[in-house]
Amino acid sequence: MPTAPLPQFTSSVKLKYVKLGYQYLVNNFVTLLLLPVMAAVSLELVHRGPGEMVKLWESLHVDLIHVLCYLFAVVFASTVYFMSRPRPVYLVDYACFKPPATCRVPFSTFMEHARLIYPNEKSVRFQMRILERSGLGEETCLPPANHYLPPKPTMEASRAEAQLVIFSAIDDLVQKTGLKPKDIDILIVNCSLFSPTPSLSAMIINKYKLRSNIRSFNLSGMGCSAGLISIDLARDLLQAHPSSKALVISTEIITPNFYPGNERAMLLPNCLFRMGAAAILLSNRRRDARRAKYRLVHVLRTHKGAEDRAYRCVYEEEDSEGYSGINLSKDLMSIAGDALKSNITTLGPLVLPMSEQLLFFLTLVGRKLINPKWKPYIPDFKQAFEHFCIHAGGRAVIDELQKNLDLSAQHVEASRMTLHRFGNTSSSSLWYELNYIESKGRMRRGDRVWQIAFGSGFKCNSAVWKCMRTVKTPVDGPWSDCIHRYPVHIPEVVKL
Repeated sequence: MPTAPLPQFTSSVKLKYVKLGYQYLVNNFVTLLLLPVMAAVSLELVHRGPGEMVKLWESLHVDLIHVLCYLFAVVFASTVYFMSRPRPVYLVDYACFKPPATCRVPFSTFMEHARLIYPNEKSVRFQMRILERSGLGEETCLPPANHYLPPKPTMEASRAEAQLVIFSAIDDLVQKTGLKPKDIDILIVNCSLFSPTPSLSAMIINKYKLRSNIRSFNLSGMGCSAGLISIDLARDLLQAHPSSKALVISTEIITPNFYPGNERAMLLPNCLFRMGAAAILLSNRRRDARRAKYRLVHVLRTHKGAEDRAYRCVYEEEDSEGYSGINLSKDLMSIAGDALKSNITTLGPLVLPMSEQLLFFLTLVGRKLINPKWKPYIPDFKQAFEHFCIHAGGRAVIDELQKNLDLSAQHVEASRMTLHRFGNTSSSSLWYELNYIESKGRMRRGDRVWQIAFGSGFKCNSAVWKCMRTVKTPVDGPWSDCIHRYPVHIPEVVKL
């Protein structure tokens, strides 16, 4: 990834995003106000005792018609409330694809192939420098087609990779949950750079013989943050369709995206991206609450596509030699910082304790009205979350978010170790990170998880989950054979 640092969040905060976050609080103000009043009235009635209650009733001189009217009003109001409130969305379980050992690409293999594929020695040295500082380990995997010399990015090979990673993740999820094809009401697949016809969602429907009336969606071109966009879409659909289950598939198919040219900005994805996929089962059925792992609390999406610089910072194009690839701009980290700042400024009022919100708000007002040179107060998000899943897009991204959010090494451990063991698996990386936390036995009932991802466009998306039960350490999954070795020390530079 480009090494330019993220802008310091202490430099500026946009008031419009603060306003948007506080709107959510205002929308729930009546509920928050009525609850203590109702509690106080109930306590007073209990304190008076049944004798005084009878005397009070007799003194009111209320006839049967009035009583029935009052009862009808209460029942009607209660019905409207329960019918209009959002349905809870539960994450029943999820599964991540575990690449076979035959797909492993140690540094020596990667560099040997680079020397044989690229006649330009400068391109080889550039990829070596990126790999040395990438934070990737020796066990990351590339699809079989990329092991050929030269690689074979054919349609057939791309479909084969898609079938391998997607079907494997779904099969693991079915085994975990006992999910039956007829139980799936909604299917959402996100894969940015491979969009065949028929779609990947149609491929899944054909493989598992899903119902003819299933609501299926296939998202493409939305980058590494598309996984949370899929979660947001599933949430909206589950609000509209009661008693439903949604299957979400997040992946990126690597085979068709190998770049054989010499443009440095387009060589970066070759060094960082690796194969991976995740299958997530969501439900709005209340009976699933008992077995669900998490409940979805918030999803927040920030899109900077209106700005030309942000729109083009991750851009698929052809180089001067006609080779197609993804061009990563030098401004990427700066743009990501602006998007993150907007996203967390909106998220803050939703998740931070009132003490943090008050300090933040007073400082902001002071800077606007008294002294613009006051240093803004950056809220402590560690008071809002126990676990952080930062998209493992690259070492520089994790470093800068750790510094700007003042996170400890353990808070970003899941992100660093996921990058080391699996590389950048795009939109599915958040689920490998969550599985790392579970595999370490750290997830307890009531814990709050913040997933945050960046994507082309440019987008920054957040999802907040609350753990429904203490999660047992999984005996299978992508980390099952290596979790005992982690965390590992990752040097700043690995000399090749």
